Amino acid sequence: MNERVAFRLNGQSVSVPSAGGQSLLDLLRNTLQLKATRMGCGQGQCGACRVMLDGHAVAACETPLWAIEGKTVTTVEGLGSRAAPHALQTAFIEEQAMQCGFCTSGILMSAAALLQRQPHPTRQDIVQAIDGHLCRCGAHNRVVRAIEKAAARLAGP
Repeated sequence: MNERVAFRLNGQSVSVPSAGGQSLLDLLRNTLQLKATRMGCGQGQCGACRVMLDGHAVAACETPLWAIEGKTVTTVEGLGSRAAPHALQTAFIEEQAMQCGFCTSGILMSAAALLQRQPHPTRQDIVQAIDGHLCRCGAHNRVVRAIEKAAARLAGP
């Protein structure tokens, strides 16, 4: 049995073998070598492995491969590039909204999902969107400011 899962990953069509029981996180990190999505708790509770699945932030560690068939997955590698960073990436750097960086890719993906569905979020919307992320660095206020700054930039004048 040679079953495959076809989906879009960071703007590219992808078809991979469907290994029984493999999670999206395993596929991204171990098969496709996209290392920015982190393994944290492995139970969907820390936010380190968040990616966007059809525009919604999901825990990649809890997402089975069958659930991504025909869908669009975006990781932080697909959010922006060195030459053209996403407004969130630029704002996170400007606001120094990360310290160790372990949780940053997951937070960026939750923030990107928020800004896609709600271009003018309130501070409370932002806090709620990143509430599921565990970070011990103490950069929470800078993270919120960075997301506010990115939202303003993306909304334009």
